[in-house]
Amino acid sequence: MELIGQGQPDGALPDETIGRIVAGLAGGLDADGKDVLVVIPDHTRTCPLPRISRALHTALAPRARRVDFLIALGTHPPLSEPRIDALLGCEPGRRADVFGESRIFNHAWQNPDALATLGALPSDEIERITGGRFAMDVEVTINRKVLEYDRVLICGPVFPHEVVGFSGGAKYFFPGICGEALLNFFHWLGAVISCPKIIGNLHTPVRALLHAALEMVPTPTAALTMVIDGADLVGLYVGDAVQAWEAAAQLSSRCNVTYLNHPFDSVLSAAPAMYDELWVGAKCMYKLEPVVADGGELIIYAPHITELSATHGAVIEQVGYHTRDYFLAQWDAFKDYPWGVLAHSTHVKGIGTYADGVERPRIQVTLATGIDEATCRRINLGYRDPASIDLDDWRDHRSAGRLYVSKAGETLYKLADPPAWQAPD
Repeated sequence: MELIGQGQPDGALPDETIGRIVAGLAGGLDADGKDVLVVIPDHTRTCPLPRISRALHTALAPRARRVDFLIALGTHPPLSEPRIDALLGCEPGRRADVFGESRIFNHAWQNPDALATLGALPSDEIERITGGRFAMDVEVTINRKVLEYDRVLICGPVFPHEVVGFSGGAKYFFPGICGEALLNFFHWLGAVISCPKIIGNLHTPVRALLHAALEMVPTPTAALTMVIDGADLVGLYVGDAVQAWEAAAQLSSRCNVTYLNHPFDSVLSAAPAMYDELWVGAKCMYKLEPVVADGGELIIYAPHITELSATHGAVIEQVGYHTRDYFLAQWDAFKDYPWGVLAHSTHVKGIGTYADGVERPRIQVTLATGIDEATCRRINLGYRDPASIDLDDWRDHRSAGRLYVSKAGETLYKLADPPAWQAPD
């Protein structure tokens, strides 16, 4: 499919431009008389999904035999019917008024009946892609609905991402609608390379792995990718899943990355309401770790977050939060835990060392959330009562070595002259 789209980092796309691009997608997708499945994000991503999903339905429904939607939950909990209505901007119980007979499905990552096996990425290819870090076969599974439709459209935004470099594109398949094996493997691969060496880079070993898995999907696939700057839709691209992603990622690297001239001793990173557990709220650490000074503190401020993870909380309680080197030095003790959880643990704790039985994180990570102090100490993170934090006192304190980010998690903060531990391999 030919790539079409437009990006302008200095303002929102006009309505007529959005309409033209979506209309071009309807023609290029070859949807006439076909069953079309649209893979969409959940509520933890900023994008004008109600607007775009309506535009897609309006453009595709008259031509296609059926247009349905699959929510790329990854390992996030399934959404209730009211939450799906909210996700799509529909009045409660009146979704059919907008989307007619279209069905909306939750992905079920741990349900074998919901998954189909595409095969395995062989160990020699894994060794090549990972630069010799791993040599093992990795099973590739995907939601079987992908195989039950004639066309699949990936629809979602692109932001800097801690595991892949930039989100979007093939990531809506893996881990968005896949099973455990691949998602655990590539998250740990990203952790071994380290978040600061991956985040904000277009071409990473993890992205190459996802594109290799994408080639195994037999159903013709295209993508509609979005770039969001604040509340504005500033980029929209449709076409081949890889090309549309890359075009959006290039624009995102201009719109969603802020460069600073020096690091800060203290950073207050405020989580928006869409992050409803630490599993996703931890993005407030990932996007700001690069600008915290050695020995400094990053505070995740989120009074509304009261749990670690509905899905993975029990395992997190067992392993705690630690640096990558802590796990690698004791691999036999941790190798049988889900690798995706271990990866999350290292990303939250950040860069550090482990030698002679002593773990030395580069910075202190503190939770100022609804998670109690005893739990924070038990999982090896700092604690601060969120009620003790005066947000007004944090504003405009860059000169005092403090940085406050009021909506953290999607904009990446980097140093204009980064240290070696942030440089890609």
